[in-house]
Amino acid sequence: MTTPAHPSDSTPSRPLGVAAIGYAFMGKAHSNAWRNVASFFDVPAFEQKVLVGRDADAVAEAAARYGWAESATDWRTVIERDDIDIVDICAPGWMHAEIAVAALAAGKHVLVEKPLANTLAEAELMTAAAAKARAKGVQSMIGFNYRRVPALALAKELIAEGRLGTVRHVRAAYLQDWLADAQAPMTWRLRKETAGSGALGDIASHAIDQVLFLLGDQVTEVSGRLTTFVGRRPGTNGIEDVTVDDAAWATLALTSGAVASVEVSRVATGRKNSLQIEVYGDKGSLLFDLENLNELGFLDATVPVREQGFRRILVNEPEHPYLAAWWPQGHIIGWEHTFTHQVHDFLLAVRDGTQPSPSFEEGLNVQYVLDAVEESAANKSTLTVVRH
Repeated sequence: MTTPAHPSDSTPSRPLGVAAIGYAFMGKAHSNAWRNVASFFDVPAFEQKVLVGRDADAVAEAAARYGWAESATDWRTVIERDDIDIVDICAPGWMHAEIAVAALAAGKHVLVEKPLANTLAEAELMTAAAAKARAKGVQSMIGFNYRRVPALALAKELIAEGRLGTVRHVRAAYLQDWLADAQAPMTWRLRKETAGSGALGDIASHAIDQVLFLLGDQVTEVSGRLTTFVGRRPGTNGIEDVTVDDAAWATLALTSGAVASVEVSRVATGRKNSLQIEVYGDKGSLLFDLENLNELGFLDATVPVREQGFRRILVNEPEHPYLAAWWPQGHIIGWEHTFTHQVHDFLLAVRDGTQPSPSFEEGLNVQYVLDAVEESAANKSTLTVVRH
């Protein structure tokens, strides 16, 4: 199946040309998704045209391994090419705004990793560019991949169906330990000028997006706190100051009246990649942990008390979101599948000329919450109103 480069174009139908910018951690995850999505899902025809990175030798090697036809070092030249229709931005956050705005102006559909940008001003600029491009049939999406975990997609369905009744409060904790060792070396993620923030932007963005996604709600005000436990770390040229947070806490008030607590840390010893979500309503509750991503805990409070208790749903049935494309029942999937689902949804939106979700506007809403948490923390956890 082929599709026009853009819905408004009169060019002949042909496969979509894809360029990915960035080949490290996220570039590898996204490349895996592009390489595999058509093997399992019915998607528009596309070609992995070019992988972009700053190191010519390293990006050429990565392109060959990850299934890209060629490599390049200049993203500006790549987005000007007529054979490129989609730009997948996997570069660090400080590069997002410049690349995304240029790509959208060039008429390219854009998928960008979270968080949307390092600063609120950049995120607003990107969102305005996305709205302008959308009017011309050019689509854009931010990569909050955990929306594509089948168990969390099922959780959203159950909440939307009213199985939990009125949701009263949510607990979201995203805990990692890769910085628990005080001698762990400096990286770009620990410098404010390149990372924007620490655990707040890196993983609290995921937790906050899940609150908004699952409840279909908006945050009105927050109280937050940030902490850096290890203030100096070894760098390539000696000891350097860490200029971002190691951990963050926030209480979020939502439009519906629900309250959410968010806790994130990159120094939680023993927690490798644990996104724990608990949703409590007056008719039921849900439990989830990313370290057991094929399972969802569900309690139905409408049955007699003598029968109540959390039951384990193994989210591997063809009736569950996305899973009809994969393996027989009971054969679990993994973290990497979320990116495949993400690319699937994005490609269908491009084909159909519809706005994919999460949009840049949704990404900007998360940025507003992150900004309010940072402001609150700077003011000794003062209650802070969230912009919209």
